[in-house]
Amino acid sequence: MQYINGLHFKNIRGDIYGGVTAAVVALPLALAMGVASGAGPIAGMYGAIFVGFFAAILGGTPTQVSGPTGPMTVVMALIFTEYTAMFPDNPELGAALAFTIVIMGGLFQILFGVLKVGKYIELVPHPVVSGFMSGIGVIIILIQIGPLFGHAVSAKTMDAVRGMSEVMMHPHNAALLLGVLTLLVVYGVPKYLPRLNRLLPSPLLALIIGTLSYILFMSETGAPVLGTIPTGLPAPVMPVMSLDLLPGMISSALILAALGSIDSLLTSLVADNVTKTYHKSDRELIGQGVGNTLAGLFGGLPGAGATMRTVVNIKAGGQTPISGALHALVLLAIVLGAGALASDIPNAVLAAILVKVGTDIIDWEYLGRLRQVPKAGVILMLTVLLMTVFVDLIMAVATGMIMASLIFLQRITDMQLSSMQIANTAIDELNLTAEEAKILADAERRIVMFHIGSAVSFGAAKGMLRKVSAFDQYDVLVMDMTEVPVIDFTASRALDTIISDAIESGREVMLIGVRSSLNKILKKQNILDRVHSDFLFVKRIGALRQALQFVNKQRAA
Repeated sequence: MQYINGLHFKNIRGDIYGGVTAAVVALPLALAMGVASGAGPIAGMYGAIFVGFFAAILGGTPTQVSGPTGPMTVVMALIFTEYTAMFPDNPELGAALAFTIVIMGGLFQILFGVLKVGKYIELVPHPVVSGFMSGIGVIIILIQIGPLFGHAVSAKTMDAVRGMSEVMMHPHNAALLLGVLTLLVVYGVPKYLPRLNRLLPSPLLALIIGTLSYILFMSETGAPVLGTIPTGLPAPVMPVMSLDLLPGMISSALILAALGSIDSLLTSLVADNVTKTYHKSDRELIGQGVGNTLAGLFGGLPGAGATMRTVVNIKAGGQTPISGALHALVLLAIVLGAGALASDIPNAVLAAILVKVGTDIIDWEYLGRLRQVPKAGVILMLTVLLMTVFVDLIMAVATGMIMASLIFLQRITDMQLSSMQIANTAIDELNLTAEEAKILADAERRIVMFHIGSAVSFGAAKGMLRKVSAFDQYDVLVMDMTEVPVIDFTASRALDTIISDAIESGREVMLIGVRSSLNKILKKQNILDRVHSDFLFVKRIGALRQALQFVNKQRAA
């Protein structure tokens, strides 16, 4: 029997193995991202539980596993730091405001899904996504340098950069040793011990080795650890609103919603490629929105579709939402029964795991092909990357989209202009018949033939004017518009200028093949009123014959 979102029970064994495996991978990442956000490790776990469960059940990508991700954690860290800093005497209020923003972000995602904007999110060009994700990866690495060396985490990138030299000059030796050990495991095991990595994913193996090393050999060194972690079911965090702060809260919520939507749909595309299926983007946004709304309500981090956990789930046998939901239930069981065991996990170990997450997010494939890809794409990608790291996340994406739009417009304009051929001789590009070529030859350059081979937009308007203005000694302008399906307002005004200038100079203008759709536009602009009805032709040969007659009359006169 088939249910919503590809749910069925024919693959229960694979879904169980996929869900458990995904939970094993998600555990250390959820803890690490909770610490990195400033909200605490339990917030990471709650985020993985709520977003993971409800996005799986209600979403539109059957194999997707959701939870806190690098990009969402970076944004949440900024939000949490900003609002708790506003109320230093009442940090609980600041935290409540931050989680209210998570709720609002989830509601915005639901709205995105209802309004069916998923297809528009998928239009973000690859260089913009690549630059943004790579920038997020760099940010994660930079802000984890402090904890890796035994110091406090800094949520702001520039603060982390400015304090880096001080951190490196005064490391906590035990913490640094644990961090280096963790880095060796997370980078070395997948490369040199792939079978072990399949049995026990390197992040979890690193977490176990690092924690045991601390407990057995370094517990007296004072290396920073997680400390007490709450256990049991989470209590609701009631939303808090402030009219003075509302505009900023809405802005931050929209950032979370947009970023979570992009992050999730990109992972959905990855899942599609691996499973050879197709996701439902708007349903996915609704599922993610419900998950994030509930995560915020219970003090959890915002989340999105997680690429690594999704791929692990699929490769382990997961095919339906059962695996994603089970991954969340396994994490819930851990929170209920084993939270106390996590109190001795060193911060440096989690920081090293996140450094690996950061390097995985960076688009090394694109960076490795910078010499082969178009220069415009390289400039676009690097601009977004640098702005993401050093300016602002949303400003980076907005700038990237504006740049991408301008690049696209330029390419469309070039294509439109290249489709325009104008000449007063029988050039090959006009594809003339023998009779048409003879007419142009007999006219002795007194007829100018202008062929437009595509739609015309505002970008090509000035170029069209320049093409015609290059010819000044002629009697008849023949405009072949057979292949023009549509023309926008700016281009229609340029066409009006061309026709008006020609007529005012005592020349005749003939139009060929004006389609009904184009006819309506030109009539609304009163452009066709300037052209005599006898000079509107269906075929080119008729117009050229009439044009030659006019030229011969001019000669005789």
